Amino acid sequence: MIEAALIGVVAGMAAGLLGIGGGALFVPALVIFLDLPQVEAEATSLLAIIPVALVGAARQHRYGNLRLRDGLLVGGLAVPGALAGVVTVNAVPERAIEIGFAGLLLFVAAQLVRT
Repeated sequence: MIEAALIGVVAGMAAGLLGIGGGALFVPALVIFLDLPQVEAEATSLLAIIPVALVGAARQHRYGNLRLRDGLLVGGLAVPGALAGVVTVNAVPERAIEIGFAGLLLFVAAQLVRT
């Protein structure tokens, strides 16, 4: 648990400094340092987003930056999207998930270099 918490803190700080999603750092760290399978690491990362998103939304609401209708639409559509993702990840070989995530990381890296 302590290792996972440290990974979360370091990944969150680095993501905030670099302006990228924490999952881009959190998922590989869980796979490498905690020996989690790719799918479990991704699921753990997605679960960790919930409290962060809620706190962030509450803070931004206080600043007047929250468009509640849009947020509810995105949040509402995330539920069926997550269900479709679960069905997909259970139907696809784990190696394909790993390769797809690596492709996503390369895309994120290219975007960082471009900007």
